[in-house]
Amino acid sequence: MPLIASIPLTVLPLIAYNIVAFGLFGAGGNPWLVPVVTLDLVSGARFSLLGGDLMILCALVLLFLELLKATRTGVSALADHIFSTLVFIAYLVEFLTVGKAATSVFFILMCVSLVDVIAGFSITITGARRDFGVSNGDQYR
Repeated sequence: MPLIASIPLTVLPLIAYNIVAFGLFGAGGNPWLVPVVTLDLVSGARFSLLGGDLMILCALVLLFLELLKATRTGVSALADHIFSTLVFIAYLVEFLTVGKAATSVFFILMCVSLVDVIAGFSITITGARRDFGVSNGDQYR
């Protein structure tokens, strides 16, 4: 499998966040509080999906795809875990050092990246145990 397939999808929200936060689209103010979609519901309430909410929703979809990738075994799985860990470290360093990353949206995106790292390792370890027939010793009781 090509190396590009090992690049974690959770890097996309990091890139998109930085593009929007640093105003490369010319957005002024707080771009995470801008309504993207507003719907009038049957109940009479008004639902607004904010830019930050949409960013988090997209990150969760990408996390799901990353979890599907984590079920693979082989050499590419190791590269995928290493890259996922590096992406999480990039999120953490940016959160701690960059003022525009000190938002709840960025913090949640960082947590999504952390879940990707932990779940990836957990899924791979579980799959490896099953593949190699490792047991916990219950068959001897």
